Amino acid sequence: MAQDRPIGMQDIGLAQLSERSRDIFRQVVESYLATGEPVGSRNLSRLIATPLSPASVRNVMSDLEALGLIYAPHTSAGRLPTEVGLRFFVDALMEVGNVGEADRRSMEERVAGSGRTLESVLHEATGMLSGLTRAAGVVLTAKANARLKHIEFVRLEPERALVVLVAEDGQVENRIVAIPAGLPTSSLIEATNFLNASIRGRTISEARAELDRALEKSRAELDQLTQKVISEGLASWSGGAHDERRLIVRGHANLLDDLKALEDLERVRLLFDDLETKRGVTDLLGRAEQAEGVRIFIGSENKLFSLSGSSTIVAPYRDNSGRIVGVIGVIGPTRLNYARIIPMVDYTSRLVSRVIGG
Repeated sequence: MAQDRPIGMQDIGLAQLSERSRDIFRQVVESYLATGEPVGSRNLSRLIATPLSPASVRNVMSDLEALGLIYAPHTSAGRLPTEVGLRFFVDALMEVGNVGEADRRSMEERVAGSGRTLESVLHEATGMLSGLTRAAGVVLTAKANARLKHIEFVRLEPERALVVLVAEDGQVENRIVAIPAGLPTSSLIEATNFLNASIRGRTISEARAELDRALEKSRAELDQLTQKVISEGLASWSGGAHDERRLIVRGHANLLDDLKALEDLERVRLLFDDLETKRGVTDLLGRAEQAEGVRIFIGSENKLFSLSGSSTIVAPYRDNSGRIVGVIGVIGPTRLNYARIIPMVDYTSRLVSRVIGG
């Protein structure tokens, strides 16, 4: 959605718009959010609260265009909101409601009933958001900050074992590691006890440092097989997924449900490409962790989505200590139903925080 924007959003205030201008601008935006189509002066003259002739509406639209709030696409004499206009609408004119009681009950049943592990809660919450908003549900979990609770070895075969790592916030992860042939069960138990004494309450990076120190001090007391198992269990998370910020995206297909033209299809294709650029999405969502509430990024406000013209609505969620450990929300076209989705994202983030926080 490339167009000239002669005035930045920070230069536009409600005082510059008369009640008539606000009404017409609101109708342009709401028509776009509902249909994706430009709206002309004749239709606007029938939609606005105060009766005006199409000619008078065109005069007001000209003023709104000069402010950079609306523009005329080359294919139509109607008008669409610019990204600056959408931002102004969201910040200054939009009335945000509350999540309905039926939706709240449904959301609580699905998320709270999906299990107590963080993995299952987030998976269900993103799928639920995607279904309710008809956009793509996204979540970014800051796994490196998770405090560890317990580790356990389970022998699978003579030379392979499953390592189960449980975090305080409910995350459960598994790795399969090689173990020495003929390793006695007592060595697995000793390795488990040694690791648990060192990792509880620490992040993965803190646990690694502590284990290095503990191993150095205890080498004389541990047999070589046990030392090898401890090192294997630790190495299974070193430099692996537990050090990375994990991105979950659900509901891509929703973005294909409401295409108006080939131009829309191209934008969705570009959005899919953007979502594959996980580092960029991770960086974007990471910015939302600095916020106390819902963050909204519209179109080219974020360089990642400048070509696809997409919007992101996200909010942070917290662990049982109140620490922000990730963000959850939706990504979709700029004509999202902001008034409906913003409270849904806010409520979902609070619900996830409550469920994983116990």
